[in-house]
Parts: sequence; structure tokens; C-alpha cells
Amino acid sequence: MKLREIMDKLDGDFPIAYAVDWDNTGLLTGDENADIKKVYIALDVTEETAEGAAKAGADLMVTHHPLLFHPLKSVNEQDPVGRCVRRLIGNGINYYAMHTNFDIVKMADLNADDLKIENPEILEEVFTDQEGKLRGFGRIGNLREKLTLHDFAQAVNSAMLLPAVRVYGNPDQMIARAAVSSGSGKSSIPSAIKKGADVLVTGDIDYHTALDACAAGLSLIDAGHYGTEFIFISYMKKYFERTLPELSVETQAIRQPYTVIT
Repeated sequence: MKLREIMDKLDGDFPIAYAVDWDNTGLLTGDENADIKKVYIALDVTEETAEGAAKAGADLMVTHHPLLFHPLKSVNEQDPVGRCVRRLIGNGINYYAMHTNFDIVKMADLNADDLKIENPEILEEVFTDQEGKLRGFGRIGNLREKLTLHDFAQAVNSAMLLPAVRVYGNPDQMIARAAVSSGSGKSSIPSAIKKGADVLVTGDIDYHTALDACAAGLSLIDAGHYGTEFIFISYMKKYFERTLPELSVETQAIRQPYTVIT
């Protein structure tokens, strides 16, 4: 199958046009006329995952986070990004990233399903598409049943397969309305407060942001950047198997990028 055919399918279901201005999605290295037989899916391009794609014999690597965010002045072995680019090109691996376009089309709904948020609505509105449908980041809605913050945090921990979560707020607070914003979602805090969330589940929360949110009446559960987004890997594997069954698919092993030591 030609890479161009795969790209057309991906762009039809996860339009590159939906990505925000600062993002860098689509084909980042490779040739759209290349023949593709095997796809390797990961959350990020690292030296480890680039090597994994090479060992798997992949022709195409698909990740959520783009390896290339800023212009490169050099591509050499002394630079981590340069090393990864060299590995991909040297092993004949084409590379496609689908970041904020995936967040908007699918990631937020996957998160809401995991957390059992009913009738989820968009948390942070970004634009209206050509069909008049509102698009944006994150989801907010009522839980199927009220839980204490402590019990909801345990549910988050279990649903997202985490070693631990960091909770800001009163553990005994009753949670009825929850919001979720994958990745680094502190920009969604104002929307969560405005839309009446009792708690926001996201990642990469810093100390002062947490204090300010709690002072405004919003509890926070930091489930980590990886923890809220690694669902991309399993979803995309099933997506390729369902929509492009002629391709062989292999994935990065699910493994948290940190260790909790107590």
C-alpha cells in the first residue's frame, strides 16, 4: 500500500486542518510514494522507539507527539532529536505524527469514556467545523454516580493503569461533575471552573497552578502526561487493524516513563 493512501485515510478521519497553529502534524520524514507493509505505533519518537520500529521491520512509524517541533539547524549524533531523525531515515522508516488533531477528534472522548463521564461536552472550545460542529479539547460532564475525591482518584488510577496519581483538594469532597483534559492541560482550568467542574483530571500540573485552582474551588487530579495519552497506542492499533487490515501493526510496549519510589 502506498503511503499516500494511508495519509489520505488518516487525514480523512483525523484532519490535519484540525491541528492548532503551533502544532506540527502529518508526514514529518519520508516519501508519500513509499510502499508500506508494516506500521509501528508509539506515543513519542525516542531512541528506544525508533530502534523498536527498526527491529520490527516497520516502513511507517506513527506517533502522537511530533518529534519535530522546531526547525533543526543540524542533524547529527550529538543531538537527541538529530539521532532519532538519523535512525528513522537510515532504516527507511517513514514518520507520521497526529497530535492536536487526534486530541480534538478522539482523545478527549476516549478519556471521558475511561472516566465514565456521561453525556460529555467539549471543555475547551477551539473552532466550529464546516458542518457547524463545535470542536475542541477535553470533555466535561456528570459522573454516573457521585464519589468522594479520594474514591474518584482511585477510579482514575485504575482506569488509566497508573502507579499513582497526585490529588489536590479535600479527599472527602463529593464529586458529581468532572472534567478531563489530556496531556498538559492546565490551560483548561479556567474552562473547567467556568463550566462548573468539581475536579479536573489532567497532567503536568505545577505547584502554584494547583494552589490557585483549589482556591477557586476546583480540585485537580494529576494523572500525568503519559497516563492521560498512552491510550493513543491501543486505539490506533485497533484503528489500523479495522480500517487498513492489509497492513501489519506493531506497537510500543505500554510502560510509564517514571518510577514511583516510596
